[in-house]
Amino acid sequence: MNKIISVAIFLLLLVVNLYADIISGKVISVADGDTVTILLKNKEQVRIRVHCIDAPEKKQDFGQRSKQSLSDMIFGKDVDVIVKDKDRYGRLVGTILFNSININLEQVKKGMAWVYTRYCNEKEYYEAMEMARINKVGLWVDKKPIEPWLFRKMKK
Repeated sequence: MNKIISVAIFLLLLVVNLYADIISGKVISVADGDTVTILLKNKEQVRIRVHCIDAPEKKQDFGQRSKQSLSDMIFGKDVDVIVKDKDRYGRLVGTILFNSININLEQVKKGMAWVYTRYCNEKEYYEAMEMARINKVGLWVDKKPIEPWLFRKMKK
């Protein structure tokens, strides 16, 4: 069974590689629940904004827990990043894979991030967020958690 999954993931990465760049490196910094820095083999440091999610801000409820969740999963580990875009701050936006696990999606499943509706149209993220909300996982223990994009607006 594991061989079948590994082959399927390999083929998926192969197909994705036709449409997107894949970079690999070691996670050397976790800024928050949706931003990391990786060190490439050529010693270049690259800041990655995690695609499809928006995690609570550092000073927001669950902000530190979200950062810790991401750190626990990938800090110090070698990851692959499927690069989707570049944001207005010059960060690469991408999907982080560790041992073939979609880390972006894991943050949502654990209730450590919202789907960033403005930038995501991938159904599995919305399904994962709804399951986390129904099961009151992570930030969903709060009755009315505030989306990070609204929290940022309120702080301005």
